[in-house]
Amino acid sequence: MITAVELGLIYAIMALGVYLTFRILDFPDLTVDGSFTTGAATASITIVNGVNPILATLLAFLVGSLAGVITGLLHTKGKIDGLLAGILTMIALYSINLRIMGKANVSLLGESTLVSPLRANQLLGTWASVILMFAGCLVMVALIVWFLRTNVGLAMRATGDNEEMIRSFGVSTDNQKILGLALSNGMVAFAGALIAQFQGFADVGMGIGVILIGLASVIVGQAIFGQKFIWIAALAVVFGSVVYRLVIQVALNAGLEVTDMKLISAVLVVLALILPQWKGFSKFANRIRIRGKDAPATEVKEEVGTNA
Repeated sequence: MITAVELGLIYAIMALGVYLTFRILDFPDLTVDGSFTTGAATASITIVNGVNPILATLLAFLVGSLAGVITGLLHTKGKIDGLLAGILTMIALYSINLRIMGKANVSLLGESTLVSPLRANQLLGTWASVILMFAGCLVMVALIVWFLRTNVGLAMRATGDNEEMIRSFGVSTDNQKILGLALSNGMVAFAGALIAQFQGFADVGMGIGVILIGLASVIVGQAIFGQKFIWIAALAVVFGSVVYRLVIQVALNAGLEVTDMKLISAVLVVLALILPQWKGFSKFANRIRIRGKDAPATEVKEEVGTNA
């Protein structure tokens, strides 16, 4: 179970990236399935070639951001539907990832990675490792919340809420979309790099279905914990990712096969979408949510307009 929690916390970084596009920008970005592998491939091949694992992971973030920029340009400048733009980039990234790795998979066994100190001190699979990873997720959540409360972040939130309105204030919605997609896919690639180092290998097919994991984490977390505050919504994504991994682990322990994971993910998303409509679930969720109200949309719009 501890390993499931560890994986959930690492995948939470990817889910936070999905949250930026899915919830903040209201953009259905399928680039994630490709950029996740891109991050893993970039970090793995650079580590194998002697690059410091910290620099390799940061490089993965930059390469993933570039993938998001390409999707953004296809959508905003090429006037291609957002869903199709993400699919086109995702397909192209499959070949690019093979070019980066030079083969279908790259092993990191025996290489120095960000996880090596934890493994050397026998901390992996312990609560000490969970605490360290949770602290890292809290830092990421804090950065996202801070960014979304800046002028640029408010403009991005308003772009997803009412694109025509924010454009009337002189804000470039195209730039906001490109920036949001870059940040989102950068975080996804960053998570891919961490997963590759955690598992000890990168594989060209490891990103297949990642968007479903991200959506499940966002929907499940926010269905349980709510999203009234930005920081609550972001933390809900982290806990949703952990809940998702725990449910998967319970299902596997119950006798289901590994090949059933995608089916379990789909069922979880369906339940997370349907259950909130049930009054009994709503009462249960309200008991564990932190009560409060986020800034009204009108206040956000006025603040964005004033600073535009």
